[in-house]
Amino acid sequence: MHHYTDSGLDNVVLESGYREVNTEYGNGVSIDNLDALHLAIGKWLLNFPKQLNGAEFRFLRHEMDLSQARLAYLLGEKEQNIGRWERARTRPVNPSADKVIRVLYSEFIGGNQTLRELIEKLAERDERQAEELRLRATSRGGWALTERKIAA
Repeated sequence: MHHYTDSGLDNVVLESGYREVNTEYGNGVSIDNLDALHLAIGKWLLNFPKQLNGAEFRFLRHEMDLSQARLAYLLGEKEQNIGRWERARTRPVNPSADKVIRVLYSEFIGGNQTLRELIEKLAERDERQAEELRLRATSRGGWALTERKIAA
């Protein structure tokens, strides 16, 4: 059995699917189909009946190749909060962040980016909230709205 800690998780033990190898740097482990292993771990976390802890949250973030800064932007959080949650490896993360990262990961592995795109747009909207916009409606065979930034 191999205690697989390279995932960043403390509770993954491989019973098979790996082999010990000798390298010029010493003994090592070669894992068969590492991407499939990580996908299986991620899917397991999606259905995990408890709130994600910091290590599990970090695993999902890494699998989606999101930086702490980018995830903070998407969640409307401060980057320091993401880091704080992840450093508290065994403590549950913010309940809202737990839900959102599971949804994002589910969409990510499903190959459907529509929900992620919506969250991106909402995050951008929050950034633009301070801007004053005027909507201009025109009717030529149907209503069309365009936005114009009001000059300061």
